[in-house]
Amino acid sequence: MNPFRYFLFFSLLLVGFVSFGAKVDSLDIPSAVMQKTLRAAVVLPNSYAKSKAAYPVLYLLHGGGGRFSDWLSSTPDKMLLHNLADQYNLIIVTPEGENLSGYLDSPFQKDSQFETYLTKEVLAKIDQTYRTIRDRKGRVITGLSMGGHGALYLATRHPDLYCAAGSMSGALDLNPTHWRITPEFAKQIAPRFERILGPLGKTPDPYADHSVVFMADKMKANGLKLIIDCGVDDFLIEPNRELHRRLVYNQTPHDYTEHPGGHTWDYWENSLPYHVLFFHKVLKTNGVTVAQ
Repeated sequence: MNPFRYFLFFSLLLVGFVSFGAKVDSLDIPSAVMQKTLRAAVVLPNSYAKSKAAYPVLYLLHGGGGRFSDWLSSTPDKMLLHNLADQYNLIIVTPEGENLSGYLDSPFQKDSQFETYLTKEVLAKIDQTYRTIRDRKGRVITGLSMGGHGALYLATRHPDLYCAAGSMSGALDLNPTHWRITPEFAKQIAPRFERILGPLGKTPDPYADHSVVFMADKMKANGLKLIIDCGVDDFLIEPNRELHRRLVYNQTPHDYTEHPGGHTWDYWENSLPYHVLFFHKVLKTNGVTVAQ
């Protein structure tokens, strides 16, 4: 075989292997409530194209300084989501949450209404575009940092939409004075929090009203399956421990773990497979997994 044919043979072989992996779509999702269009990534397992089945969906949220593509571009293993989608026959959606939106509807900013956007506009677009299980029993949500807060916040407030929720290194108390951060960092992020929730120290307190650390009783009442973890060196460890204490106190079943590590992509890359396995078991119990 001459060198050119040798190169062509292995190039075609490589393309063949790649084609068997999960596919990633980039989807524009307009928001009527915010009067703008935002983007999401959708990871479809390889089996999706060859099947007529409806698939369960994992909504995977990014952190406060990130964007929708982070989970595909920032993990050390760039195939992490592809492999998890294929392993569990699961659609993974990474929607846009912008910079420090909290994934909530801001009382002050009409262009930051992410609770409405995610629970109504994003879910509707995904269900209209793909073969999904259009029921809470086939829908789960998790995220990192601000996205961890967002996942628990949205699932707690909308238990009709999700059967399980998780948080990795979650900013579970939106008051940054309760975090292990320097005064300089606190001063740096204060304007971004004030944009969506106003200044600290107001009564009633919008920071407390929107923080999931104070929603333990709602979590118990909803009966959601919960998985929460945080690194022992993470600056957000104390709010995570506080929510855990509250859930233990009111006897809410949940999976809580502290791992070595800090607020890093190495930590989240290690954490996400545990969340997806947890969700897979919940979905299997619900009878909505797609056969391998």
